[in-house]
Amino acid sequence: METLAPVFIGGRWRSAGDCTGSFHAFDPASGQAIGPAFPRSGAADVEQALAAASAAAPVLAATDPERIAAFLDAYAAALEADAARLVQLAQAETGLPAVPRLRGNELPRTCDQLRQAAAAARGRSWTQPVIDTAAGLRAHHAPLGKPVLVFGPNNFPFAFNAVSGGDFAAAIAARNPVIAKAHPAHPATSQCLAGHAQRAAEAAGLPPATVQLLYDVEPALGLALAGDARLGAVAFTGSRTAGLALKQAADAAGIPFFGELSSLNPVFLLPGALAERGPALAEEFSSSCLLGSGQFCTNPGLVIVPEGAAGDAFVADVQARFAATAPLLLLSHGVLASLRQAIAVLRDAGARLLCGGEAGDAGFRHAPTLLMVRAEQFLADPRRFQSEAFGPCSLLVRVAGAAQMQAIAATLEGQLTATLYRATDGRDDAAWQPLAATLRPRVGRLIADRMPTGVRVSPAQQHGGPFPASTQPGFTAVGLPAAILRFTALQAYDNVPDALLPPELRDRNPGGLPRWIDQHCTTTDIGATP
Repeated sequence: METLAPVFIGGRWRSAGDCTGSFHAFDPASGQAIGPAFPRSGAADVEQALAAASAAAPVLAATDPERIAAFLDAYAAALEADAARLVQLAQAETGLPAVPRLRGNELPRTCDQLRQAAAAARGRSWTQPVIDTAAGLRAHHAPLGKPVLVFGPNNFPFAFNAVSGGDFAAAIAARNPVIAKAHPAHPATSQCLAGHAQRAAEAAGLPPATVQLLYDVEPALGLALAGDARLGAVAFTGSRTAGLALKQAADAAGIPFFGELSSLNPVFLLPGALAERGPALAEEFSSSCLLGSGQFCTNPGLVIVPEGAAGDAFVADVQARFAATAPLLLLSHGVLASLRQAIAVLRDAGARLLCGGEAGDAGFRHAPTLLMVRAEQFLADPRRFQSEAFGPCSLLVRVAGAAQMQAIAATLEGQLTATLYRATDGRDDAAWQPLAATLRPRVGRLIADRMPTGVRVSPAQQHGGPFPASTQPGFTAVGLPAAILRFTALQAYDNVPDALLPPELRDRNPGGLPRWIDQHCTTTDIGATP
């Protein structure tokens, strides 16, 4: 009988209590199973994880923020020290290039996120204290007092991993325990990360169930877990189908669900920009769409191209670039199957295949795919043409003028991003303004003159947007301290004596924290002489 890897529950590694099956990671290049077998946890493991996290929640909520910060800093340092092994594991399980993607970009970003979360925990600005001295009211954002369940996606084995990524870091910074449901595409990577998290948490003196790891569960059990009232919030990054099912379960129990589900990230090429620098735009778009085999949530999957000679040249240039590129490696068989299905949906809707459309010969590969449709076709049935094709694929829409661009923008579902390219001499600015106004309520991040691929980790970032880009458009999954607010509770205190208040709300300011006192932002103590 095959030996299964242990799960991490209640502060210790142990055998799965009642696993419902087992699975292996796969080498995307060959399509063959690799590494050890991992358990698919059953109801007993889930119950024990929930019980342990629920017991740890009030303890963690009362923990000194400095200890939280120490954990996050130590965790980041441990990942850096073990970078070679982590990159080797992630590369084997995802097929993503070790250099520069994993070693040079994603792992450093992950460590930076953890350190930014540590700084936010220390600074406590995420608590956003508000004090009305005349009314005797004081309010701030506080820990949930309940666990956060984090579902990790397949395309970022470090930066969005359930046990190391941005959702994890934000939930921990707010002093909430995390139950990490890893993605089964990279279980060994997640296991290694969890080991480092365990040691860092123990060194910081955090409760044993601050971090827990489940590799996989059956879909029905995953829904039951997401709908368990003991949870304080659920964070999910992945497909719209799976996300909506989990959201329904969480909604039924009144649990806040923060999901990132899908986005086409439309790119509008205004006529002046296309005439001015068409070849450069073709190169920029092709590089963006094919980067990482198109497996980014901000991949430009919809490009609006004016008719005419400059537009024709752009299409021909991009088509040649796509056609000259060998089939690209995808993360998993599931990604390959979903991409093929999405392309079939677009073609059935009337999109014309310009190049690609076929899977590769070995492993999980697919040819870069370019499709095209006229504006009239798109506008006749916009919903069908907004099917996300996750991978190296994009749909070009040819438009006759500004009016059709505007009409297409008005039909778009919620997006993470939208990009407008304009001429440098200002000739597109008159068209830019109304188009941007139409797009603005439909997107989280409006971009000028650069492709959307890549998400800078910045306090000013908005990595979210209206549905279905995300389920909570008022929040971001990237950027601290704003991302922390998803996993907090707004709590008010009425006429509570100073000594019984949380430190952030007392008369004496803890560490120069910015506070909104009597309609003024200040760092001074209440009653202090200006």
